[in-house]
Amino acid sequence: MQSQTTYYPMTMATQSRKDEWRLIAKKVSHPPTADFRFWVVQLMVIFIALTHLYVDINYSKLSGFPDGIPVALLILPVGYAALHFGLSGSAATGLWAMVLWLPDLLLPHDKGHAGSDLLSLILVEVVAFIVGQRVEAERETHSRVENATLERLLAEARYRQLFNANASPILVFDSECAVRDINPAAKKIFGDSVIGSSVEELLATKCGLDMAKDTIVSPGDGKEYRVDLAALGDNSGEELIQVVLEDVTAERRERLRIRKYAELVVEAEEEQRKQLSRELHDEPLQLFLHLARRLELLGETQGVPAGVVDALSETRNQALQAANSLRNMARNLRPPALDQLGLVPALSGLIADSEDQFNFKGSLKVVGTQVRLAQTLELVAFRVVQESINNTVRHANANNLFVEVEFCDAWLRLTITDDGGGFDWEAVEGISEGHLGLVGMRERVTSIGGEVSIESRLGAGTTVVAQIPLVRDTMAKLELIEGAFKSI
Repeated sequence: MQSQTTYYPMTMATQSRKDEWRLIAKKVSHPPTADFRFWVVQLMVIFIALTHLYVDINYSKLSGFPDGIPVALLILPVGYAALHFGLSGSAATGLWAMVLWLPDLLLPHDKGHAGSDLLSLILVEVVAFIVGQRVEAERETHSRVENATLERLLAEARYRQLFNANASPILVFDSECAVRDINPAAKKIFGDSVIGSSVEELLATKCGLDMAKDTIVSPGDGKEYRVDLAALGDNSGEELIQVVLEDVTAERRERLRIRKYAELVVEAEEEQRKQLSRELHDEPLQLFLHLARRLELLGETQGVPAGVVDALSETRNQALQAANSLRNMARNLRPPALDQLGLVPALSGLIADSEDQFNFKGSLKVVGTQVRLAQTLELVAFRVVQESINNTVRHANANNLFVEVEFCDAWLRLTITDDGGGFDWEAVEGISEGHLGLVGMRERVTSIGGEVSIESRLGAGTTVVAQIPLVRDTMAKLELIEGAFKSI
């Protein structure tokens, strides 16, 4: 393993050098022969080489022709080829000069200057390679910059096309919350003179990336929009923010219809419970009690056989049990204590009855100053506790149940905790046959502007926390929903 670790970088470096030499060979083997300027440069090289050869043969003894001047003149065509054609031009020109100089290098010592010429040629080849490589790198860098610029321009063009064609209103504003740009859909709402205006004034909400996502705004065209944000940047580096307004008018109206329908269903259900409770209390319950009294009188009549008296007594007990069952049923449907005494006494009675019936230990704690609430709120709060107890009895197999009622200035907070088996609330999300009651409980609370949270884990019990706004906020919420529903 150590051997591989040691030689792997060398292998990579060797491969990199091989690739570099392959690229150089490819460049050299593909000179720009289609460009006439390349051939002009080669003619210059031929002229310099032939001139140098002619001078060496005929005037080698003259002092007017220094050894290095003719060879140094190759820098001109080689440099021109490097600047205009890159490595492919300079390398090919350098090799061509080397080939043309071979006859001069083979001259006798008294005719030529082989040593100095060879050194000059080597320097020319080095210059050709270095300058050609540098020009090639500059070209690649310039090409990458041009491609990146082109891609950016194309992306900006596509963005502008989508920006203008988008059916949703879009506003772009800067760090000072001033509108910098809008699309045609937004111009129909805000007009053409909106550039420079404050987003906070246009949308009646705070601006910036800390603006609450999915905020619902009403810009004044009679529709409602959901806010979606995205950070942008312009060419100057300034941070811009794009606001897309998604029309949710139909969605919210449909939601209001559903919520109103749910409220009407709950209202009808409660009214039916109330009527059924009253009917059970007024007729069947009284009949069973009257029947038990008559059976008792019959059993006390003189001359009735002992066997008949025992049968009448057993029947009387059954009638009283049926009466008691009807009384409990009527109380569960609509507890009289809720209307007569208020929430806390009704909850106390509910917990006491549940303890006797289902054999668990319950406790009730009241925090804050106990006050009577609106009938609707007390009924919702009672149903939350009732459904939580039912859920505990049916599924949790708990030994203890704790109910806390906290009266705050603006909220009524209910906390119901048991030590039962619990369940995976996130897995079922409350949508299962065994937990539809919890879903209905949440719908009841949210319909009046409240909140419900349920925490439960397998083997760790369940905690239900409900926060119900008090009368003023709740009635405003109900009036708003009612008004919106009527306007639909």
